Amino acid sequence: MQLQPSSLVTDNEGFLVDPEDWNNVVAEELARRENITLEPEHWEVLNFMRDYFVQHHIAADARFVIKFLNDKYGRGSGRDHLYRLFPYGYMQQACKVAGMRRPRAWSTG
Repeated sequence: MQLQPSSLVTDNEGFLVDPEDWNNVVAEELARRENITLEPEHWEVLNFMRDYFVQHHIAADARFVIKFLNDKYGRGSGRDHLYRLFPYGYMQQACKVAGMRRPRAWSTG
């Protein structure tokens, strides 16, 4: 059974307490809370982040996501692309919507 938005357990900043609770419905709700409408490009980033999490058991560093976007859309475009999709930053929005826990040490960028 998939977790529904009404039963989301988040911390006081809106990050999921348990990343295993994440699914597409949860992502849509977390994005809505961030005033983001998820488009196919958002899902590419979110799926990359979730795959990384499954493989490594930690959130992907922003540089890995930027490299993924550079490889997909052309060198030098990754950072701009990431911030166009998640304008308030990788940690504040992308990690939150991807269902990552709030990292212990992080910057707002």
